[in-house]
Amino acid sequence: MKETQYGVGARFENEPGTNPEELIGAAHASCYSMALSLGLQNAGLTAERIETTSTVSLNKVEGGFAIDKIHLDVVASVPGASDAQFQEIAEATKVGCPVSKLLNASMTLSATLNS
Repeated sequence: MKETQYGVGARFENEPGTNPEELIGAAHASCYSMALSLGLQNAGLTAERIETTSTVSLNKVEGGFAIDKIHLDVVASVPGASDAQFQEIAEATKVGCPVSKLLNASMTLSATLNS
């Protein structure tokens, strides 16, 4: 079994491996999907599929580097949901997800409801 590589090369130079930003993104996307599923369930809806991608931006700021932006992109199939209802639940989930609450970054969301 190959061990996962961590290092500056994986962060800034496209070398193989991973970095903390990718791991935070993966945690955020999975937490958001779980929270969205619960929010939909609480509204009497059941998602057939939820796919979430989290794009984490590491930028140079005064005093070093910071994760200052995160963009969530979610695509879901939710039978019986109107787009307005889905957007409301998706937006509430963005601020209510436990990982979102942890992160001190500007967050944006693109939510697409497939019919």
